Amino acid sequence: MASDLSISAAPPSSPPPLLSPPLLSHQSNQIGISILVLAFVFGFPGNLFVVWSVLCRVRHRSVTCLLVLNLAVADALVLLSSPLFLRFLAGGRGWEFGAVACKMVHYLCCVNMNVSIYLISLMSLDRWLAVARPFLAQRMRTKKTLRAVLLGIWVLAFVLALPMAFYRSNLKLHMNSSVTVCMSYHWKSVGHQVFQYLFETVLGFFLPFTFIIVCYTSVICGLRRAMFQHKGRGNRLILLIIGTFALFWLPYHVVNILQVIGLLGGNDTLFKAAAVARPNVTALAFLSSSVNPVLYVFAGSSHIRQAGLSFMAKLFEGTNIEGGTSASFTRSTKSSRSGSSAPLSLKLGRSGKGKGKEGDGNSVTELQEAEVKVKSKPELKTLTSNDQLE
Repeated sequence: MASDLSISAAPPSSPPPLLSPPLLSHQSNQIGISILVLAFVFGFPGNLFVVWSVLCRVRHRSVTCLLVLNLAVADALVLLSSPLFLRFLAGGRGWEFGAVACKMVHYLCCVNMNVSIYLISLMSLDRWLAVARPFLAQRMRTKKTLRAVLLGIWVLAFVLALPMAFYRSNLKLHMNSSVTVCMSYHWKSVGHQVFQYLFETVLGFFLPFTFIIVCYTSVICGLRRAMFQHKGRGNRLILLIIGTFALFWLPYHVVNILQVIGLLGGNDTLFKAAAVARPNVTALAFLSSSVNPVLYVFAGSSHIRQAGLSFMAKLFEGTNIEGGTSASFTRSTKSSRSGSSAPLSLKLGRSGKGKGKEGDGNSVTELQEAEVKVKSKPELKTLTSNDQLE
């Protein structure tokens, strides 16, 4: 992926890959270097700070908090490859780190993409369960369940990224040249190219992102039907993460689709346009690994003055408050319909039997007092969040 900053794929009618992919202009290399430096300088320490905040500062870790932790680990790992690509772009000597490193760094980039989108999908599912199935969500939020799901996501991400390593090779630019470039290689097969791009885009973006949209559409509709206007920090934070992921990764996958259309339709113009755009959208996608810490800083800015370096811990602990809002609303609705009305009727019944006509006058007063107690019932305000891990 990231080495696509420097080379473009060859169109269907071009010579074999050993002779075809040209290095981009000096200006394009400078843009790629700037993006990589920016991503590494801000993203790598930023993600390490997120990991440190969650592990060392957060006392009560919510589901959202632990998913953010895994997201930061994935982003930090992929940003470790930045120095290799910087050397590749700045050195002018091609790929100097061998075939194994060529495959591994691109493989890790693809793993990061898959981990990110499936973690975000899990965040969305968690929000949907909190609104639509609050009691089921509370039973499922256990450390054992979450660990199993997270392990499954990482294993799935490593499996789905295998085609990236398979179709990546360190090849010579020219037969008589010692300069090699880490590039996509499909043995001049249209079928292999179509398979890789569709596999990567459908399973790594469109299916999980459709799932995310369905979950959040259901969440928004559910809250509107309930006339429940509370908006928790967890929802806002996750929506920011989803929005930025789509912003940085959607162009990359659109280029994949355009390239597939160009291949299947024999449209060299469309294929070349996608090939020219690929380095830029790849750089944009790589930059996505450094953006989330910046989002957390903006989201937690209100805590900086009070908490200092612990401001991010305050932000993540705040997501505990949000998770139980829908469950609290469900419980309060049920208690106001059943639990509160029963004691009120019993109280009125006892007053009517014990006091006769005199009790009729007092029953109105008791009714008013009981209504006040129902409206200010303390347990409606002290329900614990179902976002907290058991």
